[in-house]
Amino acid sequence: MKTFLFSIIITMATCETYAQNYQISFAGTGASTIIDSVKAENLSQCTSLTLAGTDILNLNGTAGINESHKNETGVSIYPNPSPGYCSIKFKATSATRLSIGLYSIDGKEVVKRAEFIQHGKHLFQLCDIPGGLYILKIESNKSLYSAKLISTGAKTERPHIKYNELTGDIIEGPQLSGSMELKGPGSVKSIVYMQFNAGDTLKLTGKSGIYRTVNMFFPVQSQTVTFNFVYCSDADGNHYAVVHIGSQLWMQENLKTTKYRDGSEIPNVPDSAAWGSLSTGAWCDYHNLPAEGEYYGHLYNFFAVADSRNMCPTGWHVPSHSEWNIMEKFLDNTVNTTALGGSGNIIGRILKEGCNTRWEYMDSTYGLNSAGFTALCSNYRNATGAWSLAPGNNHDDSFWTATSYNTTAAWYRSLRWCYSDVYSLFPMKNAGQSVRCMKDQ
Repeated sequence: MKTFLFSIIITMATCETYAQNYQISFAGTGASTIIDSVKAENLSQCTSLTLAGTDILNLNGTAGINESHKNETGVSIYPNPSPGYCSIKFKATSATRLSIGLYSIDGKEVVKRAEFIQHGKHLFQLCDIPGGLYILKIESNKSLYSAKLISTGAKTERPHIKYNELTGDIIEGPQLSGSMELKGPGSVKSIVYMQFNAGDTLKLTGKSGIYRTVNMFFPVQSQTVTFNFVYCSDADGNHYAVVHIGSQLWMQENLKTTKYRDGSEIPNVPDSAAWGSLSTGAWCDYHNLPAEGEYYGHLYNFFAVADSRNMCPTGWHVPSHSEWNIMEKFLDNTVNTTALGGSGNIIGRILKEGCNTRWEYMDSTYGLNSAGFTALCSNYRNATGAWSLAPGNNHDDSFWTATSYNTTAAWYRSLRWCYSDVYSLFPMKNAGQSVRCMKDQ
């Protein structure tokens, strides 16, 4: 039994991890050059985090793990197994930023510390480690070393990491989730780590005051991502995120104004019978639930869309049938822009949001959101005033275009939970649909 246990400890004691890490910084242009924050969403893994605009996003992707008893990275960890404390020696061949992080076996951060170190040998001490199995990760600009660490300590307080150089401060306890401070010459920055695998799709939303811009990102190297900030605020003071799709700039959220651009009211009509008899502009929330309107946007009849007072933010308009065609063809060349009904092999998946929505997923129809359009399953209201389904049920969403078909009907687009296409037809004008606006060109 002792021989068996010893062999497990030796096997777990050291492993060297080789990874491709991309470091992403951020810049702003257009209406603002200052970035307050960035929301990073890995759409392939349905994970997200928010970081300051001055931070660096470190996309941490592991290519593989080589287990070895021979340490060729200049790292020395002893004792391991640990009685609740251990020393970590690191030999730097040049000045570098070094981070040391301790993680539980399920990947949760326990404590992390970072230093800018010079050429030479450096000593860190990891103290007050509760009993258990951990992953110790040591990363510099050029290498990433990972080791299994076993502690038999009886401590219950939070661990901390000491740096035995005069330039090092003691940082106790876990830092903000996924982040660490980098102490280098002249400035203090933060690196925020995010798990990333080759081929993952990232959605980055940069915020600057009232402005928000979405950039879709498919990382292949370290680089700077620039957000082009554009004014998009309605008469109610709602501020919308925007996203570039080809040559067009779209609102990335559904409209939820209750006023036309001149400040005059768009009537709210909750009653089904009254809604079905309308011939003037109106809005409602799905099932008359304010929470629906706040998250999914309001539903409008076409009379509100066609009103000359304009419901979109200044400089924006409801896109026409042909402007929708341009976007659809850009994203999926299998779309037949003259077809009635469903068309396109994958356009529906490109437009639909894929994480944390009430779309009913099917393997072949769930959302990819690879263009950043982020279509939510908002449902709709029929021309009779009836609701499409009960709240929370999975179904479809639909968007008005600005183009009439005849005196009683107008073109719209629909995304359906059970199809990967886009549905193009002309419902009655007193139906209640969502609205997206597009920037004037």
